[in-house]
Amino acid sequence: MATIERLTKRPDFLAAAEGRRFHTERMSAQGRLRAADGPPGLRLGFTITKRVGHATERNRIRRRLRAVVALVAADLPGELAILPADIVLIARRPALDAPFETLAEDLRRALPTVTRPATPRPPGQGRGKRSGKSGTRPSTTTPLPHEAGQPAPSGQADIGASYGRGRGPRITGARGSDATGVRPDVTPNACGGVPDGQ
Repeated sequence: MATIERLTKRPDFLAAAEGRRFHTERMSAQGRLRAADGPPGLRLGFTITKRVGHATERNRIRRRLRAVVALVAADLPGELAILPADIVLIARRPALDAPFETLAEDLRRALPTVTRPATPRPPGQGRGKRSGKSGTRPSTTTPLPHEAGQPAPSGQADIGASYGRGRGPRITGARGSDATGVRPDVTPNACGGVPDGQ
C-alpha cells in the first residue's frame, strides 16, 4: 500500500497550479513533478472554496475526498506511488452528492494524467500567450499618418502616441465650429475624461 503525504504549504499549491490539469464535473486536478533529488512519493492537497457551499458541505466533501484518496492509494501501481509529484484536487459542488465509485474513478484517471512528464516543445512554440518574438502571420494593420512621418491633414484630428496604451486618444489640432473656427486642444486626463469646462 502506497502512502500519499499531505501538501500543506502555499508555494507547493501554487507550483502545482503551473503543471498539468485534469478536469471532471466533480473535481479538477493539478499536478507537477518535483525534482528527482527530493524525497520520492506523491503529495496531495485539497482546495475547496466557499463557492462550493457552506462549511458543513465543504467539510463533507473534504472527508469524502480523503476517503477516496485512501482507497485509490491502496491499489496504486508501484511506479506511480514512488513518483515525486505534487497534486492538488479542487473540489466542485457535484462532489458532494456524487457516487463514491465515480469519485474514485475520477481520481484514478487524474493521477496518471497530471503526473505525466512534460513533452519537449520545439523552440519558439510556447504554451498559452504569445511571447511576441516571432509570429507566422504578417501584420495586417496600416500605420497611421503620424506613424509614417506625415502630419495629419488640415482639419483632421491627430491621434497622439498614447493611443492604445490604456488611455483614450490624445487629440490635438481638431477643428470645431465655434466663432473663430478653431477649438482649443483637448487632452484627456488620466481617467480618460476631458478637463472640466470643455
